[in-house]
Amino acid sequence: MENPFSLEGKFILVTGASSGIGRGTAIACAQMGAKVVLSGRNETRLQETLASLAGEGHLVLCGDLNSEETRKEIVDKMPPLNGVVYCAGISQIQTAKFMDQLSLEGIFQTNVFSPLMLNSLLLKKKKIQKNASIIFISSISGVYRSQVGEGGYGATKAALAGFAKSLALELSAQGIRVNTIHPGVVETPLLEVSNGTLGEEELETLRQKYPLKRFGKPQDIAYCAVYLLSDASGWMTGSNILIDGGFTLK
Repeated sequence: MENPFSLEGKFILVTGASSGIGRGTAIACAQMGAKVVLSGRNETRLQETLASLAGEGHLVLCGDLNSEETRKEIVDKMPPLNGVVYCAGISQIQTAKFMDQLSLEGIFQTNVFSPLMLNSLLLKKKKIQKNASIIFISSISGVYRSQVGEGGYGATKAALAGFAKSLALELSAQGIRVNTIHPGVVETPLLEVSNGTLGEEELETLRQKYPLKRFGKPQDIAYCAVYLLSDASGWMTGSNILIDGGFTLK
């Protein structure tokens, strides 16, 4: 029987592939037979990700996706894609009272404008093939739950979820599926940002609020991405998948 979860013969673009969920997703895709296009700003860390990948034929395209010129250069080098996973993102803790426009614009630029503009360019250049799968890594924040100081960050993640539903309708005639994944807290470099404002004791208190008594790991999200990229999810589009260790049950 043919494995419906296989990514053999597929080219998959993963943004933010230098660390965290992006790196985990790239590794999982390669394990399932995909040729992975790695995108990120840090050449050294992208090369570390590349060294972790099974198989051959992978590609590293380093550059800052916030730059329109860089996006054009990267897309021109891109092979025809069967899947895209938008993982790149930054976190921010800032209360509404002290919110400033410059920092808000910065997080929207990285978390929303860059993936949307990159996606638009990929479509214009016909780099995304028919029957491909597009995934946006969103969050429970701003969609299912939030906390003080996460307003700006949550707004960016909610924006991705809203955009994905419209895109799913727009691309359905080409058989292109669009879905979002909404992780709870995952042990990535973004968690280290939170560690600057939360002590280890506070992080442990938060960890205990998860019914499974742990934060997520990058592979927890990566395996879901593999499912959405594979033929096994061929009838799924416009869906939000919640992966949070049961956190939102409480």
